[in-house]
Amino acid sequence: MEEKYNKTVSNETATLTVGGKTIELPIFGGSTGPNVIDIRALYRDTDMFTFDPGFTSTASCESAITYIDGDKGELLYRGYPIDQLAEKSDFLEVSYLLLNGELPNKAQNEKFKRDITYHTMVHEQLVRFFGGFRRDAHPMAIMCGVVGAMSAFYHDSTDINDSEQRRVASYRLIAKIPTIAAMTFKYSIGQPFVYPRNDLSYAENFLYMTFGVPNCEEYIVSPTLASAMDKIFILHADHEQNASTSTVRLAGSSGANPFACIAAGIASLWGPAHGGANEACLNMLNEIGSVDNIPEYIAKAKDKNDPFRLMGFGHRVYKNFDPRAKVLQQAAHEVLNELGVQDPLLDVAKELERIALEDPYFIEKKLYPNVDFYSGIILKAMGFPTEMFTVLFALARTVGWISQWGEMIQDPTQKIGRPRQLFIGETERNYVDLDKR
Repeated sequence: MEEKYNKTVSNETATLTVGGKTIELPIFGGSTGPNVIDIRALYRDTDMFTFDPGFTSTASCESAITYIDGDKGELLYRGYPIDQLAEKSDFLEVSYLLLNGELPNKAQNEKFKRDITYHTMVHEQLVRFFGGFRRDAHPMAIMCGVVGAMSAFYHDSTDINDSEQRRVASYRLIAKIPTIAAMTFKYSIGQPFVYPRNDLSYAENFLYMTFGVPNCEEYIVSPTLASAMDKIFILHADHEQNASTSTVRLAGSSGANPFACIAAGIASLWGPAHGGANEACLNMLNEIGSVDNIPEYIAKAKDKNDPFRLMGFGHRVYKNFDPRAKVLQQAAHEVLNELGVQDPLLDVAKELERIALEDPYFIEKKLYPNVDFYSGIILKAMGFPTEMFTVLFALARTVGWISQWGEMIQDPTQKIGRPRQLFIGETERNYVDLDKR
């Protein structure tokens, strides 16, 4: 896609005085959001680096894909508010938007959906690849291995300098990730794999491959569950330069093939501080145990000296209500009503939600239920084990990763990622022979 936007140069500059020397640093502005100070000449002119652990004050790239305003509780995909997309669109249309920058017209929409739907089958030799994993292997370990191995099965789409091969690789990843995720689940429970069906939507097909059992009984996909699944996919499709997306870009900056880059993103997402948040939320509900225990844990959460923390409430980026949570809040209630699941943990979740929306302590600190809270409830009610939660996150985020990767490849300013360091180790010293130590 040809980008329509470029950074603007501010009339102002940042002045830095160090060691008796003063330098002027350019200030750039984007289409919205904070301006940035261009420090690329800093080392050359001052012999110094900046120090920014976690890169929380550093823009590592230019991007036109996703914008977040944490104070407003705003998330935009290519300029479109997430609540509008979740209500009116579907995951594959959103995928087209992220990849191409614009919503598709009717013909483009039909062609894209057909291209994805008719590439959901994986190479049969890849099916046998699963046999190399232990039966009790963590699903994310399997996802890392199988997705990384895709480059060995689809080596005709690994030339990153060929735009057509990049497109084919992108489509293959979006199409085949649900199949691989469903196979990962089936392998873990010892059931045979279920092949995809071309007459089902993206979310319907995933649920069918996950919960259907071949040659036993027909699995009818619930429209309510498919709609909730589709919304979860949309809401997790991209989220700016988070840890896993940055990992994909960093891996891609070396010229690695797209399958390897997405496998790297999956590995990063596996961390409990990133993709494991909804699993951590369910673990917290397990710890609380029952509605009767909630007052005790609310008191612990309010106690600064107590290590207990409520998972699934508040967000590092959003200082207001997580816009994705608003969408899933309704979907969670619809799923629970349809399934009529009798689960003490879901009762705990509903009571915690009520308290968080009414208790002055939570309101004042803006500890609203976030997307991980509601997605965890929905996935548990649907029957997914907690170890599959991050797999579903990876499934949804693949389109965001591949969109960000494609944008990076076409960015003329991108260079191989090479952060610097503040060295605090030993300075040069001479080797001491073994018999003298």
